[in-house]
Amino acid sequence: MKLLETISSIAGKFFAVWVIVIAVIAFLVPAPFQQLGGYVTILLGVVMFGMGLTLKPVDFKIIATNPFPVLIGFVGQFTIMPLVAFLIATALNLPAELAAGLVLLGSVPGGTASNVMVFLAKGNVPLSIAMTSLSTLLAPVVTPLILLLLAGQWMPVDAAAMFLSIVQVIIVPIALGLLIRKVFPKTVEKSIGVLPLISVVAIMIIVSAVVSGNAERLAQTGLLVFVAVMLHNGAGLLLGYFAARMCGLDESKRRAIALEVGMQNSGLGVTLATAHFGPVAAIPSALGAVWHNISGPILATYWAKKPVVEQEVKAPVEGTEQAVKHTPIG
Repeated sequence: MKLLETISSIAGKFFAVWVIVIAVIAFLVPAPFQQLGGYVTILLGVVMFGMGLTLKPVDFKIIATNPFPVLIGFVGQFTIMPLVAFLIATALNLPAELAAGLVLLGSVPGGTASNVMVFLAKGNVPLSIAMTSLSTLLAPVVTPLILLLLAGQWMPVDAAAMFLSIVQVIIVPIALGLLIRKVFPKTVEKSIGVLPLISVVAIMIIVSAVVSGNAERLAQTGLLVFVAVMLHNGAGLLLGYFAARMCGLDESKRRAIALEVGMQNSGLGVTLATAHFGPVAAIPSALGAVWHNISGPILATYWAKKPVVEQEVKAPVEGTEQAVKHTPIG
C-alpha cells in the first residue's frame, strides 16, 4: 500500500505532464486508443466515486456558517464561464459542434483538481471544497438549463436527458462514495491515498479516447480550439478573482474563487458532449483537461510565492489538508 501511495503522489504531482504525453501519443498514433471511447462514462463515475469517498460533513459546514463567499463563487461559476464561452465561440465563429462543446465546458461544475491548486496557492481550502461540492451537486439542474439557453442555437439540447446523465455519472457515484465512507470509515482511510492514481489514470484514458477519436478534426481546428480554451480559462481565473475582490472578500478567498471559477470538470464535459452533442463537441473539454492542469499549477506556484496577509488566512478546517492531499484529480 505504501508503494501505491508513493506512486499515487507522484502521479498527482505530475498530472499535467502525463495528460500532455498521452494526448500527444493518442494524436500521433490514434488506432490503439480508439476502442476506449465506450469507457468514458464509467471512468468518470469512478473519479466521482473517489470524490465521494473523500467528502466529509465538515466540508459542507462553511455553506451553513458563512454562505456569502460560497454563493459568490457559485454564481460566478455558472455565469462567468458559460457567458464567456458563448462570447468566445461567437467571436471566433467556431463550427456548431465545437461552439456547443465550448459552452458545455463553461457550463459544467468546478473540477476537484481546483481544490489541490487552492491548497498550493495558499487560498481558502474549505471554501474551495464547499464550492466544488455545491456546484457538483446542483449541476444536474443548472448545467442543462444553461445549455438550453446558450447552446440551443448550435445544437439541439435535451435538458431532461442531460439531467439524467449527470445524475447517473455524478450524483449516484458521489452518493455511493459517501455511503461507503460512512459504513467502512477505517477501510476508506487506509486506502484513500491511492485515489489520485486511479483518478489520474481515468482522466488520461478519457483524454486519449477523445483525442484519438478526433485526431483528424484536431489537425484541422486544434489550434483554434486550443486558443478558445486558453482564453476561456484565463478569463475565468481573472474575472473570478475580481468578482471576489469587488465583493470585498479577502485575498485567500479571492484565490479560491478564481481557481474554482476558472477550472472546470472537463471529464464531465467530455462525457456529456460525447453522449448528447457528438464526439467533435468533446474536443474543447478534452483540451481543457490538458490546459487547466497547466494553467492551474502555474498560477498556484505564482501565488504560493506571494504571502497572504496573516489575519486574512483562516486555519484550515480539521482534516482539510489531509483531504486535499488525497483529493482525486478531475
